[in-house]
Amino acid sequence: MFRWNKTKESHKQSNQQSNKKSHIHLESYTAELTNLLADNLNIIKQSIGQSPDVVIREFKIASLGVNAALVYISGLVDKETINEQIMKSTMLDLSAANENIDVLKAGSLIKENIKNYAITISKVKDVQTLDECLLNILSGNIALFIDGTRDVLILIAPGWETRSIEEPTTEALVRGPRDGFVETLIFNTGLIRRRIRDPNLTMVPYKLGQRSKTDVMVVYMKGITNGKLVNEVKRRIEQINIDNVLESGIVEQLIEDDPLSPFPQIQMTERPDKVAACLLEGRVAILIDNTPFVLMAPVTFSSLLHSPEDYYERWFVSSLIRLMRFGAIFISLSAPSLYVALISYHQGLIPTNLVISIAASREGVPFPSIFEALLMEVTIELLREAGVRLPKPIGQTIGIVGGLVIGEAAVTAGLVSPMMVIVVALTAISSFALPQYGLGIAIRILRFGMILAAAFLGLYGIVMTYLMISIHLVKLKSFGVNYLAPFVPYCPSDWKDSLIRMPLTMMKKRPEMLKTKDRKRMTKQYGGKG
Repeated sequence: MFRWNKTKESHKQSNQQSNKKSHIHLESYTAELTNLLADNLNIIKQSIGQSPDVVIREFKIASLGVNAALVYISGLVDKETINEQIMKSTMLDLSAANENIDVLKAGSLIKENIKNYAITISKVKDVQTLDECLLNILSGNIALFIDGTRDVLILIAPGWETRSIEEPTTEALVRGPRDGFVETLIFNTGLIRRRIRDPNLTMVPYKLGQRSKTDVMVVYMKGITNGKLVNEVKRRIEQINIDNVLESGIVEQLIEDDPLSPFPQIQMTERPDKVAACLLEGRVAILIDNTPFVLMAPVTFSSLLHSPEDYYERWFVSSLIRLMRFGAIFISLSAPSLYVALISYHQGLIPTNLVISIAASREGVPFPSIFEALLMEVTIELLREAGVRLPKPIGQTIGIVGGLVIGEAAVTAGLVSPMMVIVVALTAISSFALPQYGLGIAIRILRFGMILAAAFLGLYGIVMTYLMISIHLVKLKSFGVNYLAPFVPYCPSDWKDSLIRMPLTMMKKRPEMLKTKDRKRMTKQYGGKG
């Protein structure tokens, strides 16, 4: 016991020393820059200059007789821009910018004259602290140090490799745009701007992660989105205190209402058209650099079963497909558990001819139905995971062939019945019909609980499990909006776009559950028969 306390105390002292060192390290980055170029470059070299990808290019502005230096990260900036619009213009072209060189040589005007007469890059800003300077250099910008001035010019000239804009792989549509978000934040904001050319489209920047300094953008429509919702999203974003933010999933887990719930409380998408539609509806979008997945809040259970294609097709086609999705989620959640309950406890509820057929197919199977169901469900989940992790050319083939071979082999060996294979296959197909991946995972998790409940209590176990799920969903909220809205609380005006989608001419107002500032989105329609 004494040894354990001693070990714990030593760990505590070690952590305190580590935190103290980390604090000193971060504190040194906030030092003030000096007027001497040599001193500033020495500080840069001590901070990040030991890395081989850090480039420090010293040169002389001959026309002014001033020493200067460029500091940037190789691979993150455009070298052609450095050569043509910075080096050449400052070293050769500055003398021709103004006939009165003596005025340009004035110490207090050197930086401003270089900024106004020499640099031809469109985006330039000044920084005064070392911390700001290092952050900009590590973010892929160029720092221009000038001898005789403490201010540093930050030149924006990104040149890192990016993925081309292409169709999202996780949300394929038959009818709709073919562009999707990429890993570069500025490109993603541009895709939204192309669709919403409204000055009220507001973007609020943040930097998350004490070490990663990841760029994050909170996007909403001023004049439409509820102010309380915007403030709540900002509050949760500002409270994030973590070392790194590498993907939008980290932000999602840190700002969701109930981390213990299996259901997704924030919607994610790769489609710019879906984000634009949600913004115009009164929701808030969160864009994170280095990931193509954008977060949208708040979310409801019914909206997770909606697809952008529902609004591009005619209303009765979209309504039929949407009803099929609701049926698919019921089959995916309940089919194996219903089979287990009926076979184990309620054979009298099965039609006579069907029960005879099932009994014949189960002849020779040595295991109970619960073992059959769990064995096949686990097998399907393993095949699904293997298909995702394998290379694309063989992943789908392995999934299909593996399912057929294993299913046929299991039936031939007498481990499972053919009816069980049919039920599991129908369940897997139904789970693929769900448009939101996060919801599909939640259903897959709850399916195992339903199977166990059916094995112990039959249909009573299934009903009790449904009641517990319903109670949880009724209590669940997403940024103040009820998860089962517009059904709980009762809001009949929003039913036009829930289970079915009514004609667009009937959806003249935005959802009431979002409490938007401007509810009207369509004026009176005069189309149709004249």
